[in-house]
Amino acid sequence: MQETKEIHALFTLIDDPDEEVYSTISERIVGYGKGIIPNLEHLWENTPSEDIQGRIEMIIHRLHFCDLNNDFTEWRESAYHDLLFGALLVSKFQYPDLQTTPVIQEIEKIRRNVWLELNSFLTPLEQANVLSSILYNYYNLKGSEVNYEKPDEFFLHKVLETKKGNAISNALIYQVLCDQLEINARIINIPKQCIIAFYHSDYDAALFPGHPQDKIHFFVDGTSGQAFSHADIENYFKRISVPPVASYFKPQSHKRLIQLLLEELAKCFDSPTNAYKHTELIQLAGLLDD
Repeated sequence: MQETKEIHALFTLIDDPDEEVYSTISERIVGYGKGIIPNLEHLWENTPSEDIQGRIEMIIHRLHFCDLNNDFTEWRESAYHDLLFGALLVSKFQYPDLQTTPVIQEIEKIRRNVWLELNSFLTPLEQANVLSSILYNYYNLKGSEVNYEKPDEFFLHKVLETKKGNAISNALIYQVLCDQLEINARIINIPKQCIIAFYHSDYDAALFPGHPQDKIHFFVDGTSGQAFSHADIENYFKRISVPPVASYFKPQSHKRLIQLLLEELAKCFDSPTNAYKHTELIQLAGLLDD
């Protein structure tokens, strides 16, 4: 963006010690939109003061966040809430310059490897075994319990890069692949777990009046790809002393899954320094309320 007299004047006031003046100045700069980011980056490079650099970084972050807020609103309003695209929007919170094409290509490479091993004669369990074998053994994706000290394990592009994610991010990758391969498997709402249910081919959550568990073949742990039987899940509910009500076995919508990813990621930023990130992530999650 061409630096006008007004922009130059605003930039000279970024170092004003009066917080009220700085707040007004930063609001005016944010009002220019993301086109002003290169100007701010140039200013940052030519600013010796770390405190002023910090202020510039915060203004750039606010510009990216405004843009991301708009992207999430558009995603919410879209006819089909693409799960991969939603997860990559979450990644852009921390990595605003993320190039999504390499990530999409990486997912496509895995999808193709799985597709080549599938055929119409395979049972759902055999399909799951093929998918889990390629994703966790051939591709070597590793998983662990959710650790709020490791925010990168929530970002799909970092998980694909390092081949190490947590229960949520690994399960999301698993479901993205199921969606693309037209396998009727979805993440469900079992407490403190990220479990994928393989449904009967005729199951439609909106039309089936009975208990959804009656329409599930088996379950897969999103962290490791291990298959679980109905008995395994029933034993888990007994162990945690929770009744296995129908709502736990219904497929979660893509919108709810991205909301959950945002809410869980927010817990990584609970220190006073990062409190603003926690607030912003909860704000984004709130956009996806039904």
